[in-house]
Amino acid sequence: MRPVSSASAPDDIVKTHAEAEGNSRPPLLVLEPLREFLDARELGAGAISAEPIGEGHSNVTYLLTREDGSELVLRRPPRPPLPPSAHDVLREARLLQALWPTTARVPRVLAVGKSEELIGSPFYLMERVVGDVIVSSVPEQLDAPQERKRISEELIDALVEIHAVDWQAAGLEGFGKPTGYLERQLRRFGGLWELNRTREIPEVERVGKWMAENLPESGPATIVHGDYRLGNTMYAPQAPARLTAVLDWEMATIGDPLADLGYLCMMWTEGGDPKGGMREYLGGVTRANGFLTRGELIARYEERTGRSMRDLRWYTTLALWKSAVFMEGNYKRAVAGTTDDPYLKQFGEGVVELARQAEGVAYGG
Repeated sequence: MRPVSSASAPDDIVKTHAEAEGNSRPPLLVLEPLREFLDARELGAGAISAEPIGEGHSNVTYLLTREDGSELVLRRPPRPPLPPSAHDVLREARLLQALWPTTARVPRVLAVGKSEELIGSPFYLMERVVGDVIVSSVPEQLDAPQERKRISEELIDALVEIHAVDWQAAGLEGFGKPTGYLERQLRRFGGLWELNRTREIPEVERVGKWMAENLPESGPATIVHGDYRLGNTMYAPQAPARLTAVLDWEMATIGDPLADLGYLCMMWTEGGDPKGGMREYLGGVTRANGFLTRGELIARYEERTGRSMRDLRWYTTLALWKSAVFMEGNYKRAVAGTTDDPYLKQFGEGVVELARQAEGVAYGG
């Protein structure tokens, strides 16, 4: 795994709970009780070193390396306060465990820590998958037009595989409600906006009203990733391009699969798109020659699933609107000082931009 590393603050990682008593914030990792947890499950041996990995804007992910060379990945929620039902890593772990025997490309969960007493929050541990997360650049061995095309195709094919999983047979009954998904999305994120917002942004209100008035009819429910984009996947470290794992399942549920495709299109940049904003930050790399266009992504998905793309504009609007609401919550955490992520601290204007983009897609026809 060679993802982007996040910065670590001095109070993030401590050896014991006693060491953290004088700090103004709770730690993210407490190494001694974690070592005992790993030892009891024979997950490596010896002292632990921890390095934050990933983009670090939501749930927190660490690469743990033990003295004997063993490596594994730990995932936990960010520091409190947290919105209700958000950052539920135990739910995320349950989904990954259910998906592991299926064709969905997910890392294997090795252990789950349900008690908050160990490190201050629930967490889970998964295998380290070797490969590259493509965010701001393409790995040299894949940086050619034919490989960029394969990266795009693999991304769609992996999404098709996720949406094809029999979620009931996988033991995910009750993981989400198979009907009324879109209505619940509007209610949930409308409520989150009231909780998250730090200022008035009229576009958020107008887009929410438009979506409620133009609600499409959903087809059969599938597993929905909820944050499906190139930067939440990993590719094997050699050509030809092969997607090895889909990561960051925090937002997953059972619902309308086109929500994932609309979100992917919202995050996918083409050569002629205006520069700047969240799409550029998280997906500007796909401007390069060889990457499929949004239209080609949609066509490949439609060909492999047979689903109608008639209402995809609505789903792309939903993705933009939800991103504005969600990122306002992260921005609020940054303003409150509960995160050290510099990206979030400068995202105040980015939330407004997302809301305006959502309004443009909704009303632009």
